[in-house]
Amino acid sequence: MEKLLAGVHHFQDEIFSDHKILFEHLSSHGQRPETLFITCADSRINPNLLTQTGPGELFILRNAGNIIPPYTATGGGEAATIEFAIATLNIRDIIICGHSHCGAMKGLLHPEGLEENLPAVASWLKNCESVRRILKENYPGETDEKKLMNIATQENVLVQLEHLRTHPTVMARIQRKQLKVHGWIYKIETGDVFMYDRESGQFNRLTDNSGNPNELVEAYI
Repeated sequence: MEKLLAGVHHFQDEIFSDHKILFEHLSSHGQRPETLFITCADSRINPNLLTQTGPGELFILRNAGNIIPPYTATGGGEAATIEFAIATLNIRDIIICGHSHCGAMKGLLHPEGLEENLPAVASWLKNCESVRRILKENYPGETDEKKLMNIATQENVLVQLEHLRTHPTVMARIQRKQLKVHGWIYKIETGDVFMYDRESGQFNRLTDNSGNPNELVEAYI
């Protein structure tokens, strides 16, 4: 806590003053982000650092495993956030960003003990049941833990993109070509970002080795 308090003091004394005009503008004119960034609650991911964006530029939704439950009439925190982002903020893009070494995916691969020790986590991961089924039926002989984690992470992003499509505000905007949705994977240990390309059915590195953007198809999903 002492480190956090020291950070607040540094922000107020050194950082805020340099960006005072920006914060005053955001306060008086409101937020106008163009992108909803959905990612894991993992502390190793910083969406603003990753995308080099500042205050007011990203609308961020975080939870364990970057999961979006399918839409239901009863709603929930994720549904409310998505609805607000689209209907009120008029965001143009939604990114679901998974990451390497995800604890939620590890729990999905090794559910033993979750019901007893982490019942809320076990219940939450039921929203990834399709991922578990894909792994069981399509990769029955795979035993390499690293490969299974990689597959689970990618498949989970794709499953959550499908769940996202069940939300009425999302589908309405997609059909009017006013919204794009994207699947990303962030590799913590290298800083690489991979984006799903529907034409190839693969996650491709977002930039080449020179740092220039690859030409990837960003089709409406």
